[in-house]
Amino acid sequence: MDLMQLFDMILHVDKMLDAVIKQYGTLVYFVLFVIIFCETAFVIFPFLPGDSLLFIAGTFSATGSLNVWGIIVLFLLASILGNTVNYWIGSLIGHKILEKNYSWLDKNALMKTHEFYEKHGGKTVVLARFIPIVRTFAPFVAGISDMTHKTFQTFNVLGALLWIFSLVLCGYFFGNIPMIRDHLNTIVLFGVGVAIIPVVLGTLWKLLTGFRRTS
Repeated sequence: MDLMQLFDMILHVDKMLDAVIKQYGTLVYFVLFVIIFCETAFVIFPFLPGDSLLFIAGTFSATGSLNVWGIIVLFLLASILGNTVNYWIGSLIGHKILEKNYSWLDKNALMKTHEFYEKHGGKTVVLARFIPIVRTFAPFVAGISDMTHKTFQTFNVLGALLWIFSLVLCGYFFGNIPMIRDHLNTIVLFGVGVAIIPVVLGTLWKLLTGFRRTS
């Protein structure tokens, strides 16, 4: 397998998981760990599969091709460690990176994540787990924003538990239902939207009550 074929396999592992399992056997667990770790640890890898990979891994667990509790523990470790590394990178060198115009860094996505983070605080670390691209940038921005490590880890672990368990078990129990499999991203984003609505309404209420007091 040449370098381009390896890259294509990693990029589309969620669609080629059956072939990867047959070719690599138990080494597939290492491959899955590395992909989730890199997607959450480094801002240059927001294109790696996340939600779909967790879902498909859950689906293959239902057939016995993978061990469901094995991949849940594996994904939890990868995502928690990945976010932690990303946080420390943001904390140590994030400000210097923002001052430069690196071609490999999507500054527009980074600024959108920062705005979302400013509005919703620590909840962003949890909610961002379910939003592609934002998921990769949120811990980096948390580091830049000088969020305390203890607070970050609280939301980091909570977000990882919700993200991993919900998508892996959804794949495990419902992965063979075409409507769910084919519209996974829409379903996930809808769920995030429902979670954000109370936050938005609470913010609007505070703004309205503040306006009434000053008028």
